[in-house]
Amino acid sequence: MDTRIFQRSQETGNSDDISHVTTDVKDLIVEKIYEKAESISRKAVRYEGFRESLDKKIDLLLTSKVTGILFMLLLLGVIFWLTLVGANYPSRILAKILFGIQGFLESFLVSIGAPEWVNGFLITGMYKTMAWVVSVMLPPMAIFFPLFTFLEDLGYLPRVAFNLDYFFKRSGTHGKQALTMSMGFGCNAAGVVSCRIIDSPRERIIAILTNNFVPCNGRFPTLMLLASLFIGGLAPDLGWLLAPIAVSGLVVFGVFTTLVVSKLLASTLLKGLPSSFILELPPYRPPHIGGIIIRSIYERTLFVLGRAVAVAAPAGGIIWLLANIKLGNQSLLAQAAAFLDPLGRLVGLDGYILMAFIAGLPANEIVLPILLMGYLAQGSMISPDNFAGLKDLLISNGWTILTAINTMLFSLLHFPCATTLWTIRCETGKARWAIFAAVLTTTVALLVCFIIASLYRLVVWAIL
Repeated sequence: MDTRIFQRSQETGNSDDISHVTTDVKDLIVEKIYEKAESISRKAVRYEGFRESLDKKIDLLLTSKVTGILFMLLLLGVIFWLTLVGANYPSRILAKILFGIQGFLESFLVSIGAPEWVNGFLITGMYKTMAWVVSVMLPPMAIFFPLFTFLEDLGYLPRVAFNLDYFFKRSGTHGKQALTMSMGFGCNAAGVVSCRIIDSPRERIIAILTNNFVPCNGRFPTLMLLASLFIGGLAPDLGWLLAPIAVSGLVVFGVFTTLVVSKLLASTLLKGLPSSFILELPPYRPPHIGGIIIRSIYERTLFVLGRAVAVAAPAGGIIWLLANIKLGNQSLLAQAAAFLDPLGRLVGLDGYILMAFIAGLPANEIVLPILLMGYLAQGSMISPDNFAGLKDLLISNGWTILTAINTMLFSLLHFPCATTLWTIRCETGKARWAIFAAVLTTTVALLVCFIIASLYRLVVWAIL
């Protein structure tokens, strides 16, 4: 190794010089070891031919520098499309059943003479919030997790880590972070749990702190809805194309933000040498359907859903209280929105939007209903089933294309939900990392929204 690099590092105090060279040397050593092993294997081992040849041909396509990333994006796009489209019908059925039960529960409380506020707190607050979470979260997770586990069982996920290893290594983190980030697309709490596969504590913390920058199932409905109403609405004839492109662009921006923030953390607060990542690509194998069902439904879907419901139900009661307890002529929810309005306007949002995200801490699925509740000044969450008048309602409350874009960006980058924060606390063993994750992500979200709002206003000022 060039000793001048050590001298320069000692003079500047910058360990990046050493870490990059060390990583390159490790890669070179591993490459030579595998070349030698492959040479010995070629002489000593005989294969049937067809299977090995088929695996190699597939890998040439899936791990190529050119086609590997493209195929990965295409595959993820198909999974997202199947998840979002496929979840619509079961989500509606679940909502119909659960909200149908709501009527029976209300009638029961009335029949036993329960006070009206008890009915509101338990049913309109706690039960309705829980019903929202279950009907919106369960179908996408029940589709996404089996598809994801199918790819995992097939042997494709190590290829994803292989394709993204270069980018994460340049960010000073571990290639396995690509896998944990992919898990975050289903649920960030599950993504945080999956960070256990990273051995280095430093790199595991970075992966946990940045997992929230990829959207989970709870945020996808809001992103899709706003993209359809405002981005797709820019060209109604091409709305079916513009909206998915906008959502895909947000996902790519989330991955980009993950890399940038990981780099910043690895260069400052969590500085250290990146650990080596020797990845042996396993052969493709037929998936085991029974194992996929058990791992995806029991170990992931029901586990994450159980945590979400446990947090969402009591939080729904608190939100109901905030919306129904009044000081003067305004509810506490409305007064909090008024307090946040100056900051919201500065970053291209408004006070009600910020208040909806704060009140939606228990689960991202309830952000939009809370926002509508605030705009309509109603004391209970409403269901945005009628999308025809939804855009008019938002525009009548001052929404522009800037508001829609920044709301999507804030939804993408803002603080993790309560379930994910609690999971971070459990996985790291320290509450300070959960607090730091909330501060870090919210700071990034506000900064990005402020930059976008400033650029938008500058362009508008220049045009006018």
